[in-house]
Amino acid sequence: MGKSRLEAFSDGVIAVIITIIVLELKAPQSADVLGLRELVPPFLSYLLSFVFIGIYWNNHHHMLYTVARINGGILWANMHLLFWLSLVPFGTAWMAEHEFATWPTVLYGVILVMAAIAYTILQNAVIRLHGKQSLLATAVGSDAKGKVSIVLYLAAIGLAFLNTWLSISLYAIVACLWLVPDRRIEKLIND
Repeated sequence: MGKSRLEAFSDGVIAVIITIIVLELKAPQSADVLGLRELVPPFLSYLLSFVFIGIYWNNHHHMLYTVARINGGILWANMHLLFWLSLVPFGTAWMAEHEFATWPTVLYGVILVMAAIAYTILQNAVIRLHGKQSLLATAVGSDAKGKVSIVLYLAAIGLAFLNTWLSISLYAIVACLWLVPDRRIEKLIND
């Protein structure tokens, strides 16, 4: 099977997810500039989620560039990833509305760790179909960055019970790790 429908569907779902996240940003109640202060938690939540969705879209694009064909396993693994990403707007809204309270911050981390696991499952499905010598398998190697990200998410979930700002900081650190597109794939493509 070709990959074009998978790419188009995924791009569409991700675009809708970003749209839903931004719809949670409401105008301040007051008309003066000080009214913007009430937007700080929602905006920070939006910014973090926008960056994460952008990272997933970017790395998904890079991964699919290496794909010559897909199968049912890849289709379902992709749907699994999109399921978890589709929950990001809910986690974002809950966390913003309650100004980074413990349980919303925990749920946000659970959504992030499950999306990371789902991405790993999709990546492994692609490697299984294309082989251990494929471009993607060569590029990701042991996927240390992916494994470290999952560990950091789990640590952030635990830290939310002590200090939610430590959790948010770890979520931001993971985002910084992935902010630059996956150069491992770009390097192999350009060589």
